[in-house]
Amino acid sequence: MAKKRLRSGFTTGACAAAAAKAALLHLATGQPVDRVNIPFPDGEHRSFPVHRATLDLSNSPQALAGIIKDAGDDPDVTNGAEIQAVVRAVDATSGQLLSSGPEIVFQAGSGVGTVTKPGLAVAVGQPAINPVPRQMIKEALSEAMLESGRSYKLIQVTIQVPDGMLLAEKTLNHRLGIVGGLSILGTTGIVRPVSAEAWTATIEASMDVASQTGCGEIVLSTGRTSEKGVQNILDLPIEAFAMMGDYLEFSLKAAQKRSFSKIHLAAMWAKIVKAALEIGQTHVRHGALEAEQAADFIGKLCNNPALGKSLADSNTAREIYQRLSHANRTDAVRSVCLAAKHYAEKVSGLPVDVYLIDSTMKVVHHV
Repeated sequence: MAKKRLRSGFTTGACAAAAAKAALLHLATGQPVDRVNIPFPDGEHRSFPVHRATLDLSNSPQALAGIIKDAGDDPDVTNGAEIQAVVRAVDATSGQLLSSGPEIVFQAGSGVGTVTKPGLAVAVGQPAINPVPRQMIKEALSEAMLESGRSYKLIQVTIQVPDGMLLAEKTLNHRLGIVGGLSILGTTGIVRPVSAEAWTATIEASMDVASQTGCGEIVLSTGRTSEKGVQNILDLPIEAFAMMGDYLEFSLKAAQKRSFSKIHLAAMWAKIVKAALEIGQTHVRHGALEAEQAADFIGKLCNNPALGKSLADSNTAREIYQRLSHANRTDAVRSVCLAAKHYAEKVSGLPVDVYLIDSTMKVVHHV
């Protein structure tokens, strides 16, 4: 059976740009639009239906437009959220030539965060609207002026997400120093399902914040259970913790590029075994960990073929660990952790401590 082709979607940045253009067109012409086309970084134009359009012509005229984010088949916490732009503008003087375009002022509205820590792509104190979304918004506004025949010397754009505060709790924004809501993100405008882009960008951002806030050591964990387990024993600031997911090799190399003096690597058993096997991308889609393969590896690692054979009929890596624990083979567990440590140090060029975490968030082995 052929695999279903996963559907791409749009980033929050693209939706913000579409909302900004729709709002300025409404403000400029007095008429709402039900669909808007905007330019993308690849040079193509893409179309968005406008979900909401309001116009306020009182003391400070402004227009609001809302776009419902469609992330395609990507499991994105902001999928289905309404991304809104509120636009105010000051007309250019009649006959004025604006060779450099209008001044664009960005503001964070309700549900959009503000940057409070250094190391991110946006300066401290600025709305958490990343550089590419800002550029997309500027280009979309320029098109709106051309299409409406209106010229402005100043445009104030407030991006807001009504449910942004609640959605931000499901992200790592608080750790990155983004307070008050979500980040407006995207480097291409397109969300590609199961893409590495979001993960690797978050890893890079986490490490940049750690470095810029003076963390000398970085903690890499594969998930929340592993992270919480190692947090219980490491007296390090929250900025030092970077969740790497399955991107082991990427994270080790990224740590090497920064000024960290040491890496702490925390993971559960199956991921530790993959690291010991020098598998740099630990997601199952890059190859399931065969229990027989792991058993053979452990036998060779311990110079004990009989041990490997005794584990070969295990169904999972977890069962291998359970058998080793019941047999009190802490030597074998330690050998696997040491092999993972050797791989991490080889890739990163930095000293690495490895922590094996169990399902109760307890550190059961440390090398």
